[in-house]
Amino acid sequence: MINDHAASAGTSLHRAIGGDDSSPPALVYVVEDDPAVARLVLSALQEFGFACQAFGNGAAVLRQLQVEKPDLCIIDLGLPDMDGLDLMRRITAASSAGVLILTGRGHPADRVMGLELGGDDYVTKPFESRELVARVRSILRRRALAPGQAPGHRRYASFNGWRIDCAANVLRAPDGTEHLLGTAETQVLRCFVERPHQILTREQLMGARDLLPTDRSIDVRISR
Repeated sequence: MINDHAASAGTSLHRAIGGDDSSPPALVYVVEDDPAVARLVLSALQEFGFACQAFGNGAAVLRQLQVEKPDLCIIDLGLPDMDGLDLMRRITAASSAGVLILTGRGHPADRVMGLELGGDDYVTKPFESRELVARVRSILRRRALAPGQAPGHRRYASFNGWRIDCAANVLRAPDGTEHLLGTAETQVLRCFVERPHQILTREQLMGARDLLPTDRSIDVRISR
């Protein structure tokens, strides 16, 4: 059984997304109620230098969020105490962490819902460990250039009376109505605002990540 508070794992080998070796490793929270799956994910992340903590339910990770914010959360949708999609919304509202959904739900409707609600990526079980690590790295690379994550980026951007708070992930309408965005949606909007009247490639919109041939998550974000 996974410790309700956290099963901590050290880091090893090398930095996952590059940078100075003296820099702290990226912190990943793994929310998974199956101990075998949690161990597999932790082992893969540890091998590539990530700091990891595992949680067996949603309540445990929400408590830990009050103590320390992670760089990314890997969330199973089928948790014992709450729906994973609800947990994802609560995590993105309380932190700027990226979210990778790791689940046995492979129906297209589940994928679309997960991405529409702010997930950065969606991986179905069973999964290949190296691909999972590659997707985690990709999310972190994109977010290293995301609003509020790097110096020099504007917090606010405006267009046609609309205003985006890139740090808070809030879009304010001309009439003052506020809409809470997912991190990925904010990133796409910011990309459009900073490059008006330009044709943008999928790679530019996804933060220059290495797209898989079947990756259509950006299509979902644009449709939003």
